[in-house]
Amino acid sequence: MTNWEKAALFAGGVLFGTAGIKLLASNDAKKTYAHCTAAVLRAKDCVTKTSTTLQENCEDILAEAKSINQKRDDAAAAQIVDGE
Repeated sequence: MTNWEKAALFAGGVLFGTAGIKLLASNDAKKTYAHCTAAVLRAKDCVTKTSTTLQENCEDILAEAKSINQKRDDAAAAQIVDGE
C-alpha cells in the first residue's frame, strides 16, 4: 500500500467519522433515541408489574402451603393423643 493510498484511507476514515458524529447528534437521531428510551421504560414498567404480581401470587401459595402443613401436623398430633 502506497503512502497516497494510506493517506486517502485515513482521510476517508476521518470524513466518515465526522459524518457519523454529526448524524448521531442530529435532531432526528435524538428523537429516535427518545422513542427508544421511552419504549425501554414502558417495558421496564411492564416487567416490574408482572414481577410484583408473581411475587404476590407466590406469597399466597406459600401461606396456603403452610396452612395445609399446619392442619396435617394438627391432625397427626390428634391421632397420636387419641391412639395412646
